[in-house]
Amino acid sequence: MTKTALVTGGTRGIGAAISIALKAAGYSVAANYAGNDDAAQKFKDETGIPVYKWSVADYDACAAGIAKVEADLGPVAVLVNNAGITRDAMFHRMTREQWSEVMGTNLNGLFNMTHPLWPGMRDRKFGRVINISSINGQKGQMGQANYAAAKAGDIGFTKTLAQEGARAGITVNAICPGYIGTEMVRAVPEKVLDSIVGQIPVGRLGEPDEIARCVVFLASDDSGFITGSTLTANGGQYCV
Repeated sequence: MTKTALVTGGTRGIGAAISIALKAAGYSVAANYAGNDDAAQKFKDETGIPVYKWSVADYDACAAGIAKVEADLGPVAVLVNNAGITRDAMFHRMTREQWSEVMGTNLNGLFNMTHPLWPGMRDRKFGRVINISSINGQKGQMGQANYAAAKAGDIGFTKTLAQEGARAGITVNAICPGYIGTEMVRAVPEKVLDSIVGQIPVGRLGEPDEIARCVVFLASDDSGFITGSTLTANGGQYCV
């Protein structure tokens, strides 16, 4: 039977690459998105992957959205918590709203998405939860106290749920991408981008497909003995 995979933030950037790669690997994929209807419709038209709109920062919306996905495609076996936002500011200028918005999506979103799915995964004795953290959750980053704290929290969440889910056949892992050549990153001014690339030992940005291949592996049966791990994919920029 085809397994269903649900990817949050799954219609653009790294999320789109993950959705496409999982479909190519034989999964029935649902791609969640929060706001860009035009991009989501274009993604759906180009890939044939169904899209579902809700904010991962809203628990009730997540529960309702998951119920719709499972009614359409069957029980979710693979959850990829990819949705994320930035609201960058130096800490002395950061507002409570900037802090709360990032925490709501980047950290609370993992609870909001995983919690409704957890009982079904436990009952079926199988699940794959893959959390997309960040290099900046490992090393910190000026101007990103909110983002770095949330992404570090994602790793703690991963390690704890891995221990709780192991006996139920659920693996929980994190991926920490470095700087990836998404549309957003490539729009950075050339001087700034050159400075970023200069800090990456392999001498280039990563590609969304490279992160997607990490997800496909962690979703597969081949990764059944790997849980609670953090897969660092940053071209050697930060070694852990």
